[in-house]
Amino acid sequence: MIDLLALCAFHAAYADAIDSDALEQWPGFFADDAHYRITHIENEREGLPAGLVYADSRAMLEDRVTSLRQANIYERQRYRHMLGVPLLLTSGANEAEARTPFMVARTMATGEMQLFATGYYQDHFVRQDGRLLLKSRVAVCDSTVTDTLLALPL
Repeated sequence: MIDLLALCAFHAAYADAIDSDALEQWPGFFADDAHYRITHIENEREGLPAGLVYADSRAMLEDRVTSLRQANIYERQRYRHMLGVPLLLTSGANEAEARTPFMVARTMATGEMQLFATGYYQDHFVRQDGRLLLKSRVAVCDSTVTDTLLALPL
C-alpha cells in the first residue's frame, strides 16, 4: 500500500532535487510515459488542457533539463519549495492519487527574494520496480498571472 509517509519522502526528495540545482535528477521522479503540466486554477477548473509547461514523457522532461543547461538564457535563480502534507485521495498497492499544497520562493542572483508560486500538485503515483514514480503531475498555480521567468520546474 502506498502510504502518506512514502508520499512525504517522495516530495522531500523531489523538492530537494530542484532546490539544490540537481535538475538532472528531476526526470527520474517520473515514469517513462508520465505527464507533467503547469497550469493555473482557472484553466484547471474549466478543464482546459493547455499549460504553461507541458510534457507527455520522461524524455520530454530530460530534453527540458538539457535545454535549461545548454540552450536557454535566463537569469540565474534558485527555488525553495515549502510543501504541505499530501491529501491522499486514493491508495492501492501500486497506485495512489494525492493533492499536495506548495509554495515556492525564488531567489535571484541579485539576492532579491519573492514568493514565486503557490498552488497544489495533483498527482497520480505508480510503483514500478519497487520505486514510487509520478505517472502524472499537474502543478496548479493559484495565480492566473505567471512570471515570464518560469524557467525551473515546479
